Amino acid sequence: RQAFAGWAATPGRERARVLHRAADLVRSRADELATLESADVGKPISLCRAVDVETVAEQYEYYSALAQGVDGATRQIPIPSHAYTRREPLGVVAAITPFNFPLILSTSKIAPALAAGNTVVHKPAEDTSLSALLMAELLAEAGVPDGVLNVVTGFGSEIGDALLSHPGVDKIAFTGSTAVGRHAAGVAGQHLKPVTLELGGNAAHLVFEDADVEQAVAAVIKAFVFNTGQFCMGGPRLLVADALYDTILGALAEAVPHVPVGDPFDPATVVGPMAGERHRAKVEEYVEQARADGGRIVTGGGRPDIEGGFYFQPTVIADLPADSRVIREEIFGPVLTVQRFATEDEAIALANSTPYGLAAGLQTTNLARAHRVAARLQAGIVWVNDWAMLDPAIPFGGVKDSGFGREYGPESLDAYTRTKSVVISLA
Repeated sequence: RQAFAGWAATPGRERARVLHRAADLVRSRADELATLESADVGKPISLCRAVDVETVAEQYEYYSALAQGVDGATRQIPIPSHAYTRREPLGVVAAITPFNFPLILSTSKIAPALAAGNTVVHKPAEDTSLSALLMAELLAEAGVPDGVLNVVTGFGSEIGDALLSHPGVDKIAFTGSTAVGRHAAGVAGQHLKPVTLELGGNAAHLVFEDADVEQAVAAVIKAFVFNTGQFCMGGPRLLVADALYDTILGALAEAVPHVPVGDPFDPATVVGPMAGERHRAKVEEYVEQARADGGRIVTGGGRPDIEGGFYFQPTVIADLPADSRVIREEIFGPVLTVQRFATEDEAIALANSTPYGLAAGLQTTNLARAHRVAARLQAGIVWVNDWAMLDPAIPFGGVKDSGFGREYGPESLDAYTRTKSVVISLA
């Protein structure tokens, strides 16, 4: 709180220089950051280097540019006056982040908050805090003044709740489960604090009869095994047109067992261990539920023969009833359910049938269909003919039970600023 006035008054170009230096420092310490992230989460180190660390550097570069343009505007009104708006920082932002992408998800809050002139208290997940502590050191080295960025570690039920209700916190930025997001919104609402919620997902991936089969299969696998399925934007629900159903299912049965599972420090690994025993146990419970519901395990369904680590095989399940919990709920593991559809309308109805609306995707060679279906899918972002195409310039966020507010893009600065109107009489 004491650091806020000085940082808010710092010219945008100086904040921009600090954030750009942060990007350079992230790249200079890329191996160290990637090693911490891999050790903490269990994700393949090749993924940490190529995606997590580079995405963080790109975010700081992007927001360094935006920091120079947090401006208001003059307005023409009929009364004799000079009218203009100011965009002002909110104050102290509490950034609460989950275990699965510690670096990326913290930066998506910290970078725009700092760019807009706010100070931040970051509460990382209790079991994946290492990279948050190193990033705080790097930001201090980049020139972030003392007190502008603060990291507080601990359990969400203690630290998180304290931040939600603390009178010195002006804004909540939360990523996590829908259940905890509801709680966060409720507590923030009692104190009339603005809140951004990026919550759970259960994205549908639609494969139409005109899709390129090889491209579709590659995208489907990427969508459900990325980060060992611990990915709110993952694509765990596959919907396939009748004409391609057997072809796609057969291709998955052939390809998925060959996805490399193993030591996250092996550069060849694609699927590492899950983040902890409780995460794997939850996935195993869903797979058992699938069997009880009459689902057919096409491939996977259990633990691989690997010593140490919380590994689970990439799993494909077919023939589940549409109302199965395994289809309707967020599994958060490397599990793919497969359903079939006869028409475009049926595909869209199935895709929109769960409470979630974070992401969706489709495979088609028909450009008109791509635009038409994307417009009807209830999701904050829709990918066509690939998955997880992200960039700091593209706004991202959910609808329905997947939350509200947007991160990334210039839209994200709206979440960390307020507009003040000033009208000076010229009469």
